[in-house]
Amino acid sequence: MYIAGKIRRTMENTDERFMREALLQAREALDGGEITIGAVVTCNGRIIGKGHNMTERLHDATAHAEMIAITSAMEAMGGKYLDQCTLYVTVEPCPMCAGALNWAQTGRIVYGAPDPRRGYSMFSPSLLHPRTKVSAGVLCEECSSLMKDFFSSKRNIQSSSDASPRG
Repeated sequence: MYIAGKIRRTMENTDERFMREALLQAREALDGGEITIGAVVTCNGRIIGKGHNMTERLHDATAHAEMIAITSAMEAMGGKYLDQCTLYVTVEPCPMCAGALNWAQTGRIVYGAPDPRRGYSMFSPSLLHPRTKVSAGVLCEECSSLMKDFFSSKRNIQSSSDASPRG
């Protein structure tokens, strides 16, 4: 029992460490005026791909953090499968990203905040590969706060511009 508990704590520490890296990516998205989602892909304890939302910068609706991170990871791996890899992402992947993660046969997905309106988990059967393992809620509060703060500031900017006189 002691060993199982120690392994679980080590895994939790690893998940939190890499989720913090994903949060750094999300903050880069914020600096670029993008929706604050960040992702990293790891293999054998090291980051092999990372990304943050770039849909505005690239004028590309598919330029989600997960898509950029998995493309980078596949390049690093020299192949199209990520079955030995883990994706850490600050918000639950959308259906498009879940489909890409399925095709990549991603071994494990760890996400922070759920997305009850646009997340892949709204769909049944699952959009993920049958062998993909999922862990949810890692640093959920930090991931949620980043998103809430982003949209709150967007609403404040919008209402300020709506209130300004037009001439």
